[in-house]
Amino acid sequence: MAKEITLTPEGKEKLQAELYELETVKRIEIGERIRVAREFGDISENSEYDDAKNEQAWIESRIAEITQILANSSIVELPKRPSRVVVGSQVTVAMGDGSERKLTIVDAAEADSSEGRISHESPVGAALLSRRKGEVVQVDIPNGTTLELTVLKIG
Repeated sequence: MAKEITLTPEGKEKLQAELYELETVKRIEIGERIRVAREFGDISENSEYDDAKNEQAWIESRIAEITQILANSSIVELPKRPSRVVVGSQVTVAMGDGSERKLTIVDAAEADSSEGRISHESPVGAALLSRRKGEVVQVDIPNGTTLELTVLKIG
């Protein structure tokens, strides 16, 4: 039985857009690359053909993965005025050095640390779940240090 995944509305839209791009544009492009590579002759020693087939396998794998995620997902509904951090919450935290960081707590399927979208299963995400504004959280992070975060705002 597949694990249920909780997506934000934005995360679902992003996955649907990626799936559409892969199924329409990318499949056609890779099919054309394979056709052109076959025209070069013997495919047993044809690196263009091998590259195209590898990319085709990756595309098909990603399509299957996204389809599985969407089939086993539910959309999180956030309260209008959240009092606690939940999956889907946007949280502003004060770091130990005084800087502020805005994080969105999401399922691992849509986590992207470069966009501030962290998994609720990560050390920081798990530590922030169920916290209230003003709470100070101590997080043991994988590099062996402890990170101190203060919840400033939940939205």
